[in-house]
Amino acid sequence: KVFIMVCFMVVILANPVFAAANKNKNDSEAKAAVVNGEVITKGDLDREVNRFVQRYANQGKQITPEQKKEVKKEILKNMINRKLLYNESIKQGIKIDKKTVDDKFEQLKAGFPSKAEYEKMLKEMDVTEKEIKSSINENLTVQELIDKKITPSVVITDKDAKAFYDAHPEYFKKGEQVKASHILIKSNPLGKEEDKVKARKKIREILDKVKKGEDFAELAKKYSEGPSGARGGDLGYFGRGAMVKPFEEAAFKLKPGEVSDIVVTKFGYHIIKVFDKKPASTISYKEAKPKITNFMKREKIRDKVNNHIEKLRKAAKIKTFI
Repeated sequence: KVFIMVCFMVVILANPVFAAANKNKNDSEAKAAVVNGEVITKGDLDREVNRFVQRYANQGKQITPEQKKEVKKEILKNMINRKLLYNESIKQGIKIDKKTVDDKFEQLKAGFPSKAEYEKMLKEMDVTEKEIKSSINENLTVQELIDKKITPSVVITDKDAKAFYDAHPEYFKKGEQVKASHILIKSNPLGKEEDKVKARKKIREILDKVKKGEDFAELAKKYSEGPSGARGGDLGYFGRGAMVKPFEEAAFKLKPGEVSDIVVTKFGYHIIKVFDKKPASTISYKEAKPKITNFMKREKIRDKVNNHIEKLRKAAKIKTFI
């Protein structure tokens, strides 16, 4: 089942690019909803639905026709909620200056690896720069309403946090961890045999160098074809389930200071060196408290926002057409 968070902050504020901007539509365009006299068109709704479906497709996921109907209803609900919150913000006299919006827009744009990738996103999501800026303005305006009217009333006491910690011990168990580095020579399991032979020869030559005492990190920087090569092969600490099975099994069998034989995975041929191990443990309350407090605060703010939305909906004149 496709699940859409109804909470405005999670769905919209976290993804300003995909929030619909208020376009000036012809009165003749079909209506999806009317909120206190303001129209949400079917065209705007369809664009948001298509963006949602596109994001799922980019993750290799598909949405069935039945799921798409559910998605459409939830997205329309969120669009109505967004309009109600934004209009409430305007009534409260909240206004975001143009420079703040422009700065946020430039930050968002700078997050793309290239201009081509940025333009590809605009095309895929059927969104213009003007619409993005409009969405950013809308989101920041509503966020300020939340920050001023709701967030100050949310307080998480030490007693609240400790009660959560005691009630959910399973959240604070940390499994065994290992700190390791590796050298990877890539090889496609479905590739040509001659390429596999070359890769195996290369990894054996590197392993010989390791066994002769050459510096592992320097060898990784020089030869490794994995993304960690630039860091001397350093993978940091990781637990079980973080790596592919053959790699994990080899790494957890090694003692600190030991080097593996050649390990074969779907990525190719690896040499692994383990530097440290941490046994399974439980995170202390002192260590967990900041994250617990932040989590509980976000949950309470979300609940209060949703309660506020319900009050706005009850006082509003809303008509939907789908």
